[in-house]
Amino acid sequence: MPRGTRHELTGVLLDDGFYPVLRVRDGGEWRLDMSQRYRHLLGRQVRVVGIRDDFDLLAVEEIGPA
Repeated sequence: MPRGTRHELTGVLLDDGFYPVLRVRDGGEWRLDMSQRYRHLLGRQVRVVGIRDDFDLLAVEEIGPA
């Protein structure tokens, strides 16, 4: 998956320091770069749409409950 690819993922949103983390069903994790408010979604299943910026970093365009 090269940089600049668009992804739509579902998983659990976790707080992990500087970047929140999305843990997907297969056990993988993505760091999320976003300006949207998200604290109310921590610990919940969410759907994220974003562009891959780095190895495990998504620039989030949309986030909401799954």
